[in-house]
Amino acid sequence: MSELIKKQVDDAKASMEKAIAHTDSELTKIRAGKANPSMLDDVTVDYYGTATPLSQVGSVNTPDARTIVIQPWEKSLLGAIEKAIKEANLGLNPQNDGVIIRINVPPLTEERRRDLVKKAKGEAETGKIAIRNIRKDANEKIKKLKTEGVSEDEIKVGEGEIQKLTDAYIVKIDQLSDVKEKDIMTV
Repeated sequence: MSELIKKQVDDAKASMEKAIAHTDSELTKIRAGKANPSMLDDVTVDYYGTATPLSQVGSVNTPDARTIVIQPWEKSLLGAIEKAIKEANLGLNPQNDGVIIRINVPPLTEERRRDLVKKAKGEAETGKIAIRNIRKDANEKIKKLKTEGVSEDEIKVGEGEIQKLTDAYIVKIDQLSDVKEKDIMTV
């Protein structure tokens, strides 16, 4: 395989790794009925006029499977944190006791579990689309190498390598999706 094609294959592989990582992080945000600090990753708090991630204004812990506790670095932030969690529209109800904020994560209903599985499948499909788009771009770049003197056979080999990568990464996304689905459906 020529160096030019090898570079395209390596670039595609790196992009596909990023797509897998992104899909994994999106799936992690879908809650599975258990309290998890990552559920609050997208919450930003108004910290003296600046939108700041919740994790940077306090510690977020899970003392048990149904509770999240937020201990702000400054007591004056309790109200702002509570407001930010409510505005994030996560279906969580923060309780402010003047020292910490406690969130009880309700158990999921069967219907809600099915909705979350659909959402997880949607995220997985988005990941697969990203992988396929990377394949398409890589194949176009490989075809353009013909003008640089790369033979038809080498181009076919390169396209074959890209297809092998695509198949492997789609299987990885399916595995991530299956694990998440089991996690959601486990009561």
